[in-house]
Amino acid sequence: MANLLDQLKGFTTVVADTGDINSIQQYTPRDATTNPSLITKAAAMPEYAEVVDEALRWAAKQAGDGAASDTIVGLALDRLAVEFGLRILEIVPGRVSTEVDARLSYDTQGTIDKAHYLIALYEEAGIGKERILIKIAATWEGIQAAEVLEKEGIHCNLTLMFGLHQAVACADSGITLISPFVGRILDWYKKDSGRDSYPANEDPGVVSVSAIYNYYKKFGYKTEVMGASFRNLGEITELAGCDLLTIAPSLLSELEATQGTLTRKLDPANAPGMNIERISVDKATFDRMHEENRMANDKLAEGIEGFSKAIVNLESMLAERLTVVMSQ
Repeated sequence: MANLLDQLKGFTTVVADTGDINSIQQYTPRDATTNPSLITKAAAMPEYAEVVDEALRWAAKQAGDGAASDTIVGLALDRLAVEFGLRILEIVPGRVSTEVDARLSYDTQGTIDKAHYLIALYEEAGIGKERILIKIAATWEGIQAAEVLEKEGIHCNLTLMFGLHQAVACADSGITLISPFVGRILDWYKKDSGRDSYPANEDPGVVSVSAIYNYYKKFGYKTEVMGASFRNLGEITELAGCDLLTIAPSLLSELEATQGTLTRKLDPANAPGMNIERISVDKATFDRMHEENRMANDKLAEGIEGFSKAIVNLESMLAERLTVVMSQ
């Protein structure tokens, strides 16, 4: 009998949710995703010290003699994300998601400019934009930026996705891929309800992603759904059949170690017969639906704040390391 990971790969594209290159090598996913927290965690590992130092040396050279340390660190921040991306792309056959600075989440033009810069860094290293997904928070401003980028042929992954209004706005804007956060939705509902747990098929995150998936398939959208942020194996198995699932190494290991029969739960063939109402989402509707959805409102703001803090922590780490690199 095959393990659950091998069976899952039969009808869902498995993506590694990590910046740890060794873990990616172990589980052979098609794609990989990173975010500021994962990059910060990886950058702190001794085995990646040289990756950090290379990014700082490159940034110092770009900034020129006499440049302020914060200027160098700012350049190194983007370079480091790309350095990890380049190493990941040596392993995976598909794409890597590289995130725009979360502090630009409500800045449409700033997000577009940063995406252009990241793509330029990849292209300088010989990597075409078809292998990159620019990861952007699914604010209204972020979705508008992604729509512009998609029209330029730069593919995007809209993250921090918690509500159907975000998903519909992304699909209407022609976004390549969205990442609804299963586990973070569960976290909110457990705290709000006081419950310790939910059966896997009633897990609010599973229910949310299933609804988005079926909406997309019902109305023929091309935008891919990639479930993310899992807390347990049940969430993953309940979403078997989703276009993609991005899974942390600990859960990939658990899937690989578990024998049993995995049943496909999401199937595009089932969507046409479902009674699903089509909705139109303009900015006013988006804002209203977002305000009415306490969970999405809370988790989007919390996610942006958390990723922004991770970036600040990484900047501090880089600034500290810069003094060592410059003295060598």
